[in-house]
Amino acid sequence: MTRLLTAFASLICLGLAALGFSNASPLSLFDAIGPRDSGGRLAARDREFGKGPRHTLDVYVPVTAPEAAPVLVFFYGGSWDSGSKDDYAFVGQALAAQGFVTVLPDYRLYPQARFPDFLNDGAAAIAWVRDNIATYGGDPRRIVLAGHSAGAYNAVMLALDPRYLEGVGIDPKVIRAVAGLSGPYDFLPLDTDTTRKVFGQAADLAQTQPMNFAGPLSPPAFLATGDEDTTVKPRHTAALAARLRAANVPVQERVYRGLDHKDTVLALSVTFRSKAPELAEMSSFLMWQAAGRTQYTMTDPARAVKLQP
Repeated sequence: MTRLLTAFASLICLGLAALGFSNASPLSLFDAIGPRDSGGRLAARDREFGKGPRHTLDVYVPVTAPEAAPVLVFFYGGSWDSGSKDDYAFVGQALAAQGFVTVLPDYRLYPQARFPDFLNDGAAAIAWVRDNIATYGGDPRRIVLAGHSAGAYNAVMLALDPRYLEGVGIDPKVIRAVAGLSGPYDFLPLDTDTTRKVFGQAADLAQTQPMNFAGPLSPPAFLATGDEDTTVKPRHTAALAARLRAANVPVQERVYRGLDHKDTVLALSVTFRSKAPELAEMSSFLMWQAAGRTQYTMTDPARAVKLQP
């Protein structure tokens, strides 16, 4: 059985190599032929949360009909200029199998969009969740966010900077926790073509950086990276984790040995799950926080730290 799994994994790798897989490359081949978690299923496709062509989302639910289950909104990566929810069904089913009603939204990409358009799209998707997720067995009062790479940036910014959710009438405290996988959180000065074209027109570049919004009111965070990531270096994860800890925010930080940038999303799949215990650790942390196990206020930060899983 192990040999069969290894052979299948090799086939997947060849397919990804043929696609020139990188953070910004499509995952359609992998998503189409890879095995899926049997504990999750697609419940709704292409639900509209806005008027544009990239304002749709998919909903995945546990096979056992959920009732007031925690809701996880996952944002995919792709350097803010590529990507599609349709290539991440393996993530939707994996997270649904862990007990989350899982939402995968699309969002506008460069060159049609620049900062902060994709954050406004993410906030609009969360507003849709608030208004509609109970239909699918989700609890709109218990929302957690997660993302990979550029999607981790989106998730963390939406969790840390309250302006985007407040702009759509959502109390930011409804976000119980956030998970970032290989995310860029502190990238000034803008020193790559990607960041210059996506963020360069911002009037105040400091307002584009998640690091600058970490504080005592930030939600608990699961932050993970791979020690072989040369695309978004592990320093981003370490720096944000340290900033949040300094504000007495519960943090679980993981640096997985042998994983590179793409591995931290592939490790959520059945095929590559043996690479790291990422799915189990992230899901446990988010489920714990969604259950309200950390009750903390500005005047009681020590209790929040003690209650980390």
